[in-house]
Amino acid sequence: MKSLVDNARSFTAHVAERAQEFHALEAGQSPEVLFIACSDSRVVPSLITGARPGELFELRTAGNIVPAYSGGRPSAETATIEYAVRVLGVRDVIVCGHSHCGAVNALVSGGDLSGLPAVRSWLEHAAGRPETTAPLSPDLAEAVQRHAVAQLERLYEHPCVAERVEAGTLTVHAWYYEVHTGAVRAYQSAASSFRPL
Repeated sequence: MKSLVDNARSFTAHVAERAQEFHALEAGQSPEVLFIACSDSRVVPSLITGARPGELFELRTAGNIVPAYSGGRPSAETATIEYAVRVLGVRDVIVCGHSHCGAVNALVSGGDLSGLPAVRSWLEHAAGRPETTAPLSPDLAEAVQRHAVAQLERLYEHPCVAERVEAGTLTVHAWYYEVHTGAVRAYQSAASSFRPL
């Protein structure tokens, strides 16, 4: 914690050097991208994308899960998606899965989550158990990639997303980030595979 506090103090001390940049943020935000990522501390959207303040609208959930749309029972995730798409007018949505994901591991291994009832309940919101064609690798690459695509498809259940995609004003993407190499791959629907960006 001490290093975080020290960095926050240093950051604050140097804000004056970037006063114009921060002053511009006062007028509001106009991010172009909604970035849906796992809550995992190794996944840092602004580090991966190089985004500056105001450029990404982020939704972080355990396992980058996009819950099914339910207008009658809104959730924080649904509200975030709707706000980003309808109010902020983002032009792209990225669902970013990552290697070594604990949530995906729990989904595919069927491990005992009896001591984690909230986690078990949350994982029930995933779009099913990712099916794999090969034995699981330590990085869970295939399972995580299939999971990211399933969450991407879940986005189309959200009326605000479906309307904008149909109108051609919103594009959705699935990415896979390797925490052990820093490599990023994007899903290519024509090839049904993830390719380097």
